[in-house]
Amino acid sequence: MSDSETVGAMRLLWLIASGRAVTRLELATLLRQPQSSISVRVQALLAAGVLTEHGEGPSRGGRRPRLLAVNSGYGHVWAADVGSRHLRVGAMDLAGNLLCAWDRPLDIAAGPDAVLAELAAAVHRHAGDTELPGRWLGVGVGLPGPVDVAAGTVTLPSRMPGWRGFPARAALRRMFEQPVEVDNDANVLALGQARGGRPGETLVVVKAGTGVGAALVVDGRLHRGRAGVAGDISHVRIAAGGDRPCSCGNRGCLETVGSGAALVASLRARGIEVANTADVMSAAEDAHPTVTTAVRTAGLLLGEVLATVVNFANPDAVLLGGLLAGSEVYMAAVRGALYERCLPLATRELRIERVPAGADAGLIGAGTWALERVFDPVASAPSAASGRVVDITSRAAR
Repeated sequence: MSDSETVGAMRLLWLIASGRAVTRLELATLLRQPQSSISVRVQALLAAGVLTEHGEGPSRGGRRPRLLAVNSGYGHVWAADVGSRHLRVGAMDLAGNLLCAWDRPLDIAAGPDAVLAELAAAVHRHAGDTELPGRWLGVGVGLPGPVDVAAGTVTLPSRMPGWRGFPARAALRRMFEQPVEVDNDANVLALGQARGGRPGETLVVVKAGTGVGAALVVDGRLHRGRAGVAGDISHVRIAAGGDRPCSCGNRGCLETVGSGAALVASLRARGIEVANTADVMSAAEDAHPTVTTAVRTAGLLLGEVLATVVNFANPDAVLLGGLLAGSEVYMAAVRGALYERCLPLATRELRIERVPAGADAGLIGAGTWALERVFDPVASAPSAASGRVVDITSRAAR
């Protein structure tokens, strides 16, 4: 099954779950596919129990259409959002509803074996204690560093000692019976936003926390690029970076001056006691003048880099998530830089907003990633937990 067919199958479910399309005709219109193809796919999903029919809609001259709904009781996935200093795990049903979530501290510098073992233990513990609908279909994980999705390995990460080249997906698959997929945190954040996007919409999704990452969503699909690193704005060189060395081997990257880690280092050098990005946000909320100025500057620097992206891609929206995006000062600075540096036509209807789900956005994105891979027979090998769904989706897409 091709990528376009896979995305079509998943978008079909998201459209029904959101209520934006509840008949076969509405699905065909929004997905821009023949109604006959949609009907085959829908029928297969109905037979599997993934979709249900209930009631009838208004007639448009022929038979009244049967209304479709996602059977949220069919199954669920577990998701994990891994940060530099935290771990958040939760479960999501087939309709995309986050059912539960837990946070715990975590140090990414403890190394991949310790971190992933802690992640797996947390998921297994909560899965054993929580009553959830249907079958456990899969696990999705977002990591705070570059990930080679095809290989499932972490590549050239910043602030992740011991992780370079680590086979994270293979390690996690040994810890779970269910299918497991990994990606970087900016990509899973974008996947979560893509499922609720409007048809034809282009989104630039930014994760601004200890590090800075971004992803591009085009017409409901995550644009990965040839090597899978599309959207990596962290290592764009900017004037404010000067000659500062970066973990990538270059100098003057945005990462060195505009990330949460850079803010912490800069403020500590000025004698301000902050241990992490969360401490910076707390001080900014308390209107500490030096911290507030530093946060504003970081927002301006991000906006400077995003201006090129906005002028080039002309997106419908720039959506920001992560700890830094929680600051009004930071958001205002990003908006100001974009309005100042972009072509007026590019920003005339541009939305510059926080991701709607706030702290849950990364978790929802990781769950979305898990569901997309469960429903993709090419990318995820059939297993006891997912084989039936894979078969149904594969036949429906033909």
